[in-house]
Amino acid sequence: MKCVILAGGSGTRLWPFSRNSFPKQFLHFGDGESLLQKTVKRFYNTLSVKDILIITNQAYYHLVKNQVNAIHPELVAQILVEPEKKNTAPAICLAVKYLQEILGADKQECVLISSSDHLITPEDVFLRAIVKGETIAKRGSNVIFGIRPHKPETGFGYIKSSKSESGLSKVEQFVEKPNYATAQSYLLSGQYLWNSGIFLFQIEAFEKEIATLCPEIAALSSCSFKEMVSQFSEMPDISIDFALMERSSNTYVIPLDVSWSDVGSWDSVYDMLDKDQNQNVKIGNVLDIDTKNCLIMGGKRLISTLGIEDLLIVETEDALFIGKKGESQRVKSLVEELKKRNAKEPFEHLTTHRPWGSFTVLEEGERYKIKRIVVDPNQRLSLQMHYHRSEHWVVVKGTAKVTIGDRELLVHENESVYVEKSQVHRLENPGKVPIELIEVQVGEYVGEDDIVRLEDIYQRI
Repeated sequence: MKCVILAGGSGTRLWPFSRNSFPKQFLHFGDGESLLQKTVKRFYNTLSVKDILIITNQAYYHLVKNQVNAIHPELVAQILVEPEKKNTAPAICLAVKYLQEILGADKQECVLISSSDHLITPEDVFLRAIVKGETIAKRGSNVIFGIRPHKPETGFGYIKSSKSESGLSKVEQFVEKPNYATAQSYLLSGQYLWNSGIFLFQIEAFEKEIATLCPEIAALSSCSFKEMVSQFSEMPDISIDFALMERSSNTYVIPLDVSWSDVGSWDSVYDMLDKDQNQNVKIGNVLDIDTKNCLIMGGKRLISTLGIEDLLIVETEDALFIGKKGESQRVKSLVEELKKRNAKEPFEHLTTHRPWGSFTVLEEGERYKIKRIVVDPNQRLSLQMHYHRSEHWVVVKGTAKVTIGDRELLVHENESVYVEKSQVHRLENPGKVPIELIEVQVGEYVGEDDIVRLEDIYQRI
């Protein structure tokens, strides 16, 4: 069996933690392990999964690479970058083509499709269900995993199932996110399951059904992987649910009695995390008095609360979100309003991740910007220049190798170096521990786009 993990989403419902430049699959919630890393570990070396392919977009490639490399370095090569964002159906078809041509998958082999941002416990129950699902998929049927609901939930899609002659549950209908009253009726009926979006198919059966149910995609997929990449822009923007799952009459559902979350709202984050005696979830520097049933998440600053209940409080370095529990599905509307105002907060954190490490904006004003830069071991920035700013670097940890013009020098802790405007320069870390430095930019323009790359090991030129 092959496993395809979809890691290209740029969800906004967990703002201000999740942003376009660093969406929720790369986040962790207090335990230091991101949702993507948990997903990879769930499938790696388990059951009959022989290969894991992670599909993402160019903007997230290095984030995926670095996070996967931190837990399983040998998986780094199996990251597929989709040429452009085209929803899940084209992405999965491209992945199937890659599995066959690059990883040597046979048409009789089964493929498990999973999102990168789900939490499932206990995992052994789910993994046993995959074994059962593979047996069904080998007969040429689609298999989707449904979660038995334990409450009326308006944030998930539903699956209506009916028993077939073989005793298996066949999908009768896929239902979009319902209102509360409808969700209550689904719960009471016992016929509906939450749609996990995780499914299995046999490659040969999948290709036949795509050809029948979505010929516009099949026409662009009946070629080599290289050709498919070159014409990917012509693919329709369509989800796999609409292209295949909702149209197929050959889909079975396996009910799962597990705790499952797609971590799609702050309410779901509250539900999944451990609570104190007052039913509060607290992460960060929190002082709470007479506080009950709240989610309080922060970073460096102290968050203090007094006499509150049923609130969601999420603080980052540059934004604070306060909402009422039960209303967090509306965060997406809040983010859309911020975008209309041309705010930068929906898109970027103050800390920006790069292939070589990260930088954090500490202070910014007219004609200056101050950053904390961290360069990972054996990594280097591009050879570059700036037209509008000069830079002062002070090393506060480690030893930096600096190129300025035709000079190379080592800059040690508590030493500094000055880079004039328009000078060609490069910063790198030749050592085995991260280096940290403070950068002060001064000039008439200090935007991130004032950079001319001359050489780059990450192919960003």
